[in-house]
Amino acid sequence: MALQLSHAVSDGIRRTVSRTGGILLLGFLAIQFGLQTSANSAVLGLLPPEAAEQFGQNAGIALPIPGSVGVALFVVLVVLSSTYFVILSRTFARPQSEMSRFPATSGRRLGRTTVFALVGGLIVSVLIMLGTVLLIFPGLFLAASFLFFIFAVAVENQGIISSLKRSWGLARGSRLKLGILVVVTAVFGGVIGAITPLLTLAGLPVAADIATIVLTTAFFVPYYGIIASAYLQLRDEQDAPNGSTQNPVDASETPKL
Repeated sequence: MALQLSHAVSDGIRRTVSRTGGILLLGFLAIQFGLQTSANSAVLGLLPPEAAEQFGQNAGIALPIPGSVGVALFVVLVVLSSTYFVILSRTFARPQSEMSRFPATSGRRLGRTTVFALVGGLIVSVLIMLGTVLLIFPGLFLAASFLFFIFAVAVENQGIISSLKRSWGLARGSRLKLGILVVVTAVFGGVIGAITPLLTLAGLPVAADIATIVLTTAFFVPYYGIIASAYLQLRDEQDAPNGSTQNPVDASETPKL
């Protein structure tokens, strides 16, 4: 399978600047503000008064609520974030001509799919973390292999294990190119990791939170548009006649990059 990465990038950006892409951008922005605010509020509310006063000077955006309420709000928003990515995946993984509206299937089996996306996302994160701890390359390899997990869950309505296998199969032969996308996210994380402490040290914790949220939103929504375009390329090629059905995967073979 030949992934045309340049096409995926241009097509993914076009999906983001569509009407639905703009709505998804605003939705992700709101969720990120909620997650950051609830996390800061939970920490402030759970710390002893003396520590909370000291931490509050660099806490950024926070609400005067009990720590338990902050934790509960954070958990709700994490679940909502999984629901959001299900809807985003179903919206972006469509022909470009249909991007002016959300798909009629946006809410199909949404509760079940959200649970699968949340649990599967945790599994993928743990696997990538373990791979990165062992060596950088295994982490990159696993991250590239499971890039399409959310699309297998949300678009193809597969279970957790079958979605992991589906993503692995779609990435087969294109992992080097997909690895470029993974490296780009790592570079972005490094940029955020540099900007936020600088603003905090300058006495601007609220500005640090806002900058992190806005930059994260501006990066990740187009990023998922690009992944969606790559997913469509590889899915359509694999599922086309004379595709994978005539060349079944031999599990005994060494995985291709």
